[in-house]
Amino acid sequence: MTDRQETAEVLDLVRAAVPVIAAHGAEAEERGQVPRETVRLLDQAGVFRMAVPERFGGLGRPLAEHAEVVSEVASACPSSGWNMTIWLTGAVMAGLYPDETQKEVFDGGSVRVSLGFAPTGRLRPVDGGYVLDGRWSYNSGCHHADWNCLASVVEHEDGGEEEVFALVPMRELSIVDDWDVSAGRGTGSATTVAEKVFVPLRRTVSYGGATVGETGERWNAGIPGREYGLVSFIMALYASMATGIARGAYQHFLERIPGRGITYTSWEDQRQHPLTQQQVAAAANRIEAGAALNGRVIALLQERTDAGGAPTNAEKARVRGQTAFAAEMAKEAVELLYALSGASVIKRSVPFQRYHRDILGFTLHALAQVHTNLEVQGRVLLGLDPGTEIL
Repeated sequence: MTDRQETAEVLDLVRAAVPVIAAHGAEAEERGQVPRETVRLLDQAGVFRMAVPERFGGLGRPLAEHAEVVSEVASACPSSGWNMTIWLTGAVMAGLYPDETQKEVFDGGSVRVSLGFAPTGRLRPVDGGYVLDGRWSYNSGCHHADWNCLASVVEHEDGGEEEVFALVPMRELSIVDDWDVSAGRGTGSATTVAEKVFVPLRRTVSYGGATVGETGERWNAGIPGREYGLVSFIMALYASMATGIARGAYQHFLERIPGRGITYTSWEDQRQHPLTQQQVAAAANRIEAGAALNGRVIALLQERTDAGGAPTNAEKARVRGQTAFAAEMAKEAVELLYALSGASVIKRSVPFQRYHRDILGFTLHALAQVHTNLEVQGRVLLGLDPGTEIL
């Protein structure tokens, strides 16, 4: 069986699991984390092998195929789609560590790695590594993660500081179940806590080096085909997730509308009303346009890495702006359809309301906010520097 056939099989298995994943969506929200049955189905489908290098028993697949799977999962359950985005990005980050660490993390060929991007931990140097203390809020998917990649600050004896990512087994961390929110509750983005956890030197990489893929000697440094850039990778998956959520919401809307009239009017079939027709078309076009724009971004990133290079800073700025814009179009599509859905859509028994709340919440993430990302892109278009190192 070829790698491409394996990945096609993964997608087929995910699509077959969509009804079950969707049925668990409400449970994810109630429990404040994705149900174990959903994680089990995704694991059986092979999705947690996609970002694991082939040499460790994974599939080592390109970004476009990650994006396809993330979109499919998000269409069934927005929170599961969000967590897939995090876990796959975390696995890619694990590939930035030394060979010994990669072997440790990827052993078995399937892994889930959560992320804590805010440097809210402190590392104290000791013999052979560091001692880690800290708390990381908004730690999506931590309940089902095998490892956690946590941004932290090293305190050197000379008073200097540097930011690093510390890779820590989840069994050495504790979780505070404080995730009480109105959107994305199923992501289980609780707070994780490290108390005097020993982190070997081999499980740390510099924060700046990780964002540009320059983290020292490792077997996969500079290998063509996978050097997308960390921020570009996660932004492309984020846009894929948002598009998937919008597609799922669109399908729920179409399933609900037959037989619906427009209350207090003579319209007995809402589908016959011109405004409904126009707005549904506008929503569908926003979803398709966003997906196409994100597809162009992914193609650009693949073209650059296949050629043995990496996207330029100007191109990375473009990626940030265009992926955020694609996600914004997905959000606008959901809002259009929500406004057409009548008062009954607010019932918790109606899945559409969860898709609406979740996509509104996800687009508030600091890295996802459309105006911030358009500013980064716009600065470059106007001949200025991007105004940020997070590219």
